[in-house]
Amino acid sequence: MDDASNSGCGDSCTCTPQRSFAAPLGMPLAAPPASSSAVSADAIAASAPLTSEAGNHLIEQAAIPAGTFVMGDSSGDRNAADGELPQHPVALSAFSIDVTSVTNDDFARFVDATGYLTEAETFGNSAVFHLAVDAPEEDIMGRAAGAPWWFGVTGADWKHPGGRNSSLEGLGDHPAVHISFNDAEAYCAWAGRRLPTEAEWEYASRGGLDQTKYPWGDDEMDAGGWRTNIFQGDFPRTNTMDDGYLTTAPVRSFEPNGYGLFQTVGNVWEWCADWYDANYYATLPVDSPTDNPVGPHEGTVRVLRGGSYLCHISYCNRYRNSARSQNTPDSSMGNAGFRTVAL
Repeated sequence: MDDASNSGCGDSCTCTPQRSFAAPLGMPLAAPPASSSAVSADAIAASAPLTSEAGNHLIEQAAIPAGTFVMGDSSGDRNAADGELPQHPVALSAFSIDVTSVTNDDFARFVDATGYLTEAETFGNSAVFHLAVDAPEEDIMGRAAGAPWWFGVTGADWKHPGGRNSSLEGLGDHPAVHISFNDAEAYCAWAGRRLPTEAEWEYASRGGLDQTKYPWGDDEMDAGGWRTNIFQGDFPRTNTMDDGYLTTAPVRSFEPNGYGLFQTVGNVWEWCADWYDANYYATLPVDSPTDNPVGPHEGTVRVLRGGSYLCHISYCNRYRNSARSQNTPDSSMGNAGFRTVAL
């Protein structure tokens, strides 16, 4: 289970496997009908005006002031295919955002209140990093092409992050993972929240600093002690866990940025509201601010931001403020979650 070859990520790497990677492994690409007791994302969204209450969402908030900032890569560490350039000015209205990712305890409140089944549960499987698999051998459906460290695992979901033998014991304050974009939207509908736009996410991640590589500045993450949760060692074979963690860390494990946000980079990727287009930045003016951009009008994949515990300088250096990735709205994996913004 722990044998995985190291092929470089390259410019086109998404760092999270798409749901479609399951096809050669015999996994269904269309979710089976949910049981009569299950609640779908569409049903929750449709009833949101009747069911959402501010009290549902208990995560501490950071008040982000209105302002203008330069969006995009200034460090030179960009991945060309991701569309981190050109840099361009963006003007944002004030907003309120979660200081942490949504935790397992937070997501459990939503599920307990609604009976919601995530897409990993309805599909019956999700993607798990090979060193984190905790499941019977017969549940291992195969490896993702081009990223053999990702296993398709029957029974892996937010309650069983490593597979059916795993649980959430001791993980209540860790970020909820195996959460698709659609799952995150369902939570938001219930809680009376929304996902941040990509511009809001980057502005908040920067913590008030101008054009820096990381939320704390330009110092590397091991300068003066680890500042976030990424992969150390020989990716993907051996994680030396110098930062203390093999997979997810508690959401308040490291120092917050200047706005009070914890772990916007590393730990888990976070879904944003925008459709993803690598050429989108090129459509925006570079000499005058764009007001409250919301991304392309349509697309097939949604934006992910922040990198995860699997990021490594030799493979995926997307643990930066400006780094971009993407995946299909129905995809779920063990290194992606979300945080929310007030309506």
